[in-house]
Amino acid sequence: MSLENINPTATSAWRKLTEHYNETKGKQLKDLFEKDPERAASFTRKWNDFLLGFSKNRITNTTLKLLLELAEEVQLGDAISKYFGGDIINETEGRAVLHTALRASKDDVILVEGVNVVPEVYEVRNHIREFSEAVISGKKKGYTGKAITDVVNIGIGGSDLGPVMVTEALKFYKNHLKTHFVSNIDGDHVQEILKELNPETTLFIIVSKTFTTQETLTNALTIKDWFLQKASVADIAHHFAAVSTNTEKIAEFGIAQENVFPMWDWVGGRFSLWSAVGLSVALAVGPQHFEEMLEGAHRMDTHFKTADFRDNIPVLMGLLSIWYNNFYNAETEAIIPYTQYL
Repeated sequence: MSLENINPTATSAWRKLTEHYNETKGKQLKDLFEKDPERAASFTRKWNDFLLGFSKNRITNTTLKLLLELAEEVQLGDAISKYFGGDIINETEGRAVLHTALRASKDDVILVEGVNVVPEVYEVRNHIREFSEAVISGKKKGYTGKAITDVVNIGIGGSDLGPVMVTEALKFYKNHLKTHFVSNIDGDHVQEILKELNPETTLFIIVSKTFTTQETLTNALTIKDWFLQKASVADIAHHFAAVSTNTEKIAEFGIAQENVFPMWDWVGGRFSLWSAVGLSVALAVGPQHFEEMLEGAHRMDTHFKTADFRDNIPVLMGLLSIWYNNFYNAETEAIIPYTQYL
């Protein structure tokens, strides 16, 4: 089933929020803190290692009450249930939105067109683990018998940005493999990376759902030509892997079937790092840490799915965005991490 199409601006809560904004827009934070000594505690939520402190936002208890009323009126709970249940909520493309299934528990049942997708997800996760362990340990070798020392991810958009971000964020856990990312169609980008590589000890991962993405395939073919200056066509099977659904094109490229990892159309590009698109992450930090990241995301999924909205961190942050975006016309959000890894 699709989502209920409810116009939030036509709700009773929105009318109340408009009136409330007009009454409170001139209030200063210092006055709000002076008036309510318990303000910091009232606007703090703790869940596991997460601490959400939102007392320094331009809200009052009434603001929060009305925002929660808005969530109820637009049937947010029903939307969350449909999201996790595999309903077709991506109406533009007519698809489910199920990156949450990529980090679900093994015994969960998540149906897409009547088929439980969780067993297939775990088949791919096991493949990622086995492949990564073989490369990291040196069991999987290059065409001259040397161990792999470098991994190059070839992708664009979510197939590049997500893995780049995570490998940087988890650098503390990095192993001996050097990871590189090629996304820019500019030939200089590819050539500068190739200067650092030895074809005998480099693994290339081509990430393209259709295996027809122009930028990705251009870079992949450039790298293939460079590789074949030293190696043979048969050696491609030892040094190239693919994350894609286009088995015909993959085979034409020369990639061995055991080095192919599938994707699903119910995973959007910006969320794809939780899938086999994260293979470069598993190789960089080890499959155990990759799986721990998936488990952490699953715990947050469960919190989002089950927690009361008043204590639900994703919901509260979303409601604050609605408040600022629509009433204060503050449409820009800054994420400013203090840790250098981010």
